[in-house]
Amino acid sequence: MLTSCRSVSDLIGPTAKLKVKIKTDRLVCFYEKFLYICIVINLTMQPKERILETACTLFHQQGYNSTGINQIIADSKVAKASFYQHFKSKEELCVAFLNKRHDFWFDKLNAFTAKNKTNKTKILASFDFLIFMNETENFRGCSFLNLLSEIPTENTKILTVIQNHKNDLRAYFRQFLDDNQLADHIYLLFESAIIESQLFKKQWAVHKSKTIVNTLLN
Repeated sequence: MLTSCRSVSDLIGPTAKLKVKIKTDRLVCFYEKFLYICIVINLTMQPKERILETACTLFHQQGYNSTGINQIIADSKVAKASFYQHFKSKEELCVAFLNKRHDFWFDKLNAFTAKNKTNKTKILASFDFLIFMNETENFRGCSFLNLLSEIPTENTKILTVIQNHKNDLRAYFRQFLDDNQLADHIYLLFESAIIESQLFKKQWAVHKSKTIVNTLLN
């Protein structure tokens, strides 16, 4: 019977203590290396993410042509060399912004309509999503259409990204219906609702389009 308290190291013996120490040292070494890698990755990616997030805000709020590279650099708190390390030009940054906006917008749309069980209710909920986005972003409209009016016609790189976004939106409505002509009709009503609600800063165009779509689907 033990008559006094003894430490764990006393109980496990010198050989076991050595093994534990070796394993502990290896674990600490592994953790330190892992932490170092995480820090390096974070330091590498952080400026790029800051630049992109800043550009997303500025391009969306004040437009592409009204936003200069110097403002993006200043607001994202990076050096000019760091900016050009990640983005070779304003055009390249714009493409990254549009791709990020595309993913953000469709993720929000799909999450918003996910609770609806039927194709009809998903389509109608898409117009409710547009109402939600108008309220959230103060009727700023479609970032892609806003940017389309600012770029020269020969800028095919940005134009292609905009066209791809709209093609994906058109395909979004087509996935719910066998009738492509009807799906395209709904897509065009959705697009017109975006433009009219931005123009008048009112939701009536979205509500009217939703009513028309509901009639078409009955």
